[in-house]
Amino acid sequence: MYKFKTNVVTLLGDMHTPVETYLRVRDLYSQSALMESSDYHGGENNRSFIGLEPIASVSISHGKSYMRFPDGSRREHVVDHSYRSDHAINDFLKEISVDGECSNFCGLYGYTSFNAVRYFEDIKVKDEVNPLADAPDMLYILYRYIIVFNDFNNEMMIVEMVQDGEKSGIERVRTAIRGGKINNYEFHAIGETSSPLTDEEHKANIRKGIAHCMRGDVFQIVLSRRFIQKYEGDDFKLYRALRSINPSPYLFYFDFGGFRIFGSSPETHCRIDGDQAYIDPIAGTTKRTGDAAQDAKNAQYLHDDPKENAEHVMLVDLARNDLSRNCHDVYVEKYKEMQYYSHVIHLVSRVRGTLDKDADPIKAFIDTFPAGTLSGAPKVRAMQLISEYEPHNRGAYGGCIGFIGLNKSLNQAITIRTFVSRGGELWFQAGGGIVAKSNEEYELQEVNNKLGALRRAITLAEEI
Repeated sequence: MYKFKTNVVTLLGDMHTPVETYLRVRDLYSQSALMESSDYHGGENNRSFIGLEPIASVSISHGKSYMRFPDGSRREHVVDHSYRSDHAINDFLKEISVDGECSNFCGLYGYTSFNAVRYFEDIKVKDEVNPLADAPDMLYILYRYIIVFNDFNNEMMIVEMVQDGEKSGIERVRTAIRGGKINNYEFHAIGETSSPLTDEEHKANIRKGIAHCMRGDVFQIVLSRRFIQKYEGDDFKLYRALRSINPSPYLFYFDFGGFRIFGSSPETHCRIDGDQAYIDPIAGTTKRTGDAAQDAKNAQYLHDDPKENAEHVMLVDLARNDLSRNCHDVYVEKYKEMQYYSHVIHLVSRVRGTLDKDADPIKAFIDTFPAGTLSGAPKVRAMQLISEYEPHNRGAYGGCIGFIGLNKSLNQAITIRTFVSRGGELWFQAGGGIVAKSNEEYELQEVNNKLGALRRAITLAEEI
């Protein structure tokens, strides 16, 4: 076991923002991460985090788990139905021990891609291995330094993990925060946005989805569409633009070296705090116009529309079923709450349950994956059809991204309203839930509405 203790420095944070601080430290510490929150519905996400200096990681790629430990040693294991990703995460966590102040912030930060469903169910995922797509199906990193911003009291802390005999580097981090150089790189989009699917091809997929619902193969299926934009320069400017246009409960920018994942997700995939587990399904979307009267009218339509309500009830029930695999006393804590974002209005509920006595939180999280709002119902058949009709694997889109604590508390957002950046290309994607009563033109427009903030962010990033 690798045993660490923490060193903590507390600073007044009223002169520092997470973005400003990240800009000062990112050129000194490669493969860093920034996680922020703009959650106006509650205080549970009132902190922001920066992770610096990866010292260990656990990943899954092409059917194998890879563990890299602080001393440089490595371990591999075949991943299949008998050794799942939750086993890999748990085996990794057993090797790490952290004691001391603020050790609850030390843990694994990273993502699980939609492709990881292949390890849980009989789903044939298109296994892309070209350089622009060959990211791990799952990757979580243990950082030596976590900078914590408490947004309520303007306090920031630098939390460092050190082993016995290791020299502290916390003063270098403090110096960088106070006086690190901010380099202003430019961002430029190159050419027009393209998609592997034309509008007509996507509408044809929607019609196929409707047909499957009519036949009873599925009750709902979420079919998505990818877009690609070439660019040059600093994609962090794009993150800054997106967080300004579309503030959301989950704002994140992960630099994994060869690729980056960043976005502004409104949706909790799974949150576990102690013995309480939560899923916040978003099911039901309408356009936001910016006109208060029209937006109120649209919201009322969304609240009352039979098709949207049927879809919402179905996915709330699916969330209840997902939690019930490892929880008891499962109930709907919030129902059909309207949430307003820059380009859309969402219909949101919260499902809550108490973990069973012997339930493992990591398994409970994995058993909810992927979200029903990004796959459909029944999940397995919906995912099989998604793999058949979408011309590429989804990669990060539709998976989840966030934090897994050493104590197995976790907070994972669904990876939507998100860019994947690699090799001078931005990949972004959106989809919609198809049911028997869906209209292909409306569903096509829903995808465009969901991508509105991302498209606008590309334009704004060139002006920053």
